Amino acid sequence: MIAVAVTAVPGRAVTDRATGPTAGAIATRSPVRIEPVRWANRGLAVGVVIVGLGLVVPAVFQWHVYASAFAPLSALWRPRVGVGTAPAIAIGVAVALRGIAAADRLLRWPLLLAGAYVVSLAWMFSLALVDGVSGISAVFENPNESLITAHRVGGISTLLHTFIARIPANAPGSWTTHVAGHPPGSLLVFVALVRLGLGSGLAAGLVVTILGATTPVAVLLTLDRLGARPAARRVAPFLAVGPFAIWSAVSADALFAAVLGWSMYALSRAAARTDRATRSVLRTQGWGLVAGLLFGCALMLSYGLAIAAMLLIAVLVAARTWRPAPATIVGAAVVLAVFAAAGFRWWAALPVLHTRYDAGIAHLRPAAYWIWADFAALLLSAGLAAAPAAALVVRRWRLAGRSIRSPARPVIVLGLAALACVAVADLTLMSKAEVERIWLPFMPWLLLGVALLPPLWRTRALAGQVVLALVLQTLLFTVW
Repeated sequence: MIAVAVTAVPGRAVTDRATGPTAGAIATRSPVRIEPVRWANRGLAVGVVIVGLGLVVPAVFQWHVYASAFAPLSALWRPRVGVGTAPAIAIGVAVALRGIAAADRLLRWPLLLAGAYVVSLAWMFSLALVDGVSGISAVFENPNESLITAHRVGGISTLLHTFIARIPANAPGSWTTHVAGHPPGSLLVFVALVRLGLGSGLAAGLVVTILGATTPVAVLLTLDRLGARPAARRVAPFLAVGPFAIWSAVSADALFAAVLGWSMYALSRAAARTDRATRSVLRTQGWGLVAGLLFGCALMLSYGLAIAAMLLIAVLVAARTWRPAPATIVGAAVVLAVFAAAGFRWWAALPVLHTRYDAGIAHLRPAAYWIWADFAALLLSAGLAAAPAAALVVRRWRLAGRSIRSPARPVIVLGLAALACVAVADLTLMSKAEVERIWLPFMPWLLLGVALLPPLWRTRALAGQVVLALVLQTLLFTVW
């Protein structure tokens, strides 16, 4: 027998679950008083202050923070309209007006998933096309990006065996900035595209965007498998449209986000329970292995995604099971071992990269600014809705503590893990500037807390996301 016990505290109430013979005596149900409007307002206010300071401080104090002219973003002031402007406005207005109603009530689940993908893809393309076709191709044609280097790659074995030696900036044949800054998996993706005849900047941009747009679907399916389909419906419009699309359409980090998202979906499938024990064991270990293999691939795409292990752990915590963990660890280890046997040892490359990073522009960027301005860039990219979302996630967690048992449990646990990821990335000082794209893999999970917002607040927050994206893409030319 399960009942709800309510402990009254001035200004709030906390729910817990009780079992046993005394449960009937406390079978009183009372809503959890978390004052969502107040905490959402507080979160938004803090977010606005952080963004405002991030924009104003360098200009007012003439602080050279070694970013572009519009710090904390790597962007330049360049107002313009283009072929993608009208479609972007149309999509944004449609989603702002009808997106929440359609996601909450009107669309069946399969149609919602398909709609999230189509809208996400259309939104990304329309924003990129504000700069015309070059809005999709130009970044990949930058000499510092992986695609140009991929055209010059010969044997894969030689690449892997010499990869670490070419990371230092002063090494013979040193890798360009972005090749050196990632494990070889990132470069190999573009090598594959070149050898498939997709080696132009436009073709690579199209592939990255088409794959990157699957991230919202992976997130929604993960929430569904964790028993939080209502929350998934509430968050769906925020995953499909937002400022993050400005960087997703032109950055390999969007592809990294998709690989991580599908790894988490596979793990959520492994963690879900079934009635048949034998089938459950086979499915648990099989999907756990898939999750590990995908996470291992993510590690070979970006060193920073090692932090995302906290998100995978959060999936298991939300599902209240550790059964898939061994298979997942084995899967990730297999990928690392295969690359090591082929000539590249991930753990040996990381300290070499640290040396190059510290010797480059990063050592000039003042930590006193970027330690908090990174979050200003994050809020401009993820959207200001991430601030009230985070505030409510933290508030719900503080009220419920370890006894979180509501359907919102996956939202709270995954939201906290995403906050932990960006906090760790920031405190390591390996993320100083450019986080508007580097932290793309964490942003969908940071936005999960919008599911906790009151309906009216959520409607206004979605409109704000659309407006912010349109303003940023119209007024600023983003370097990445």
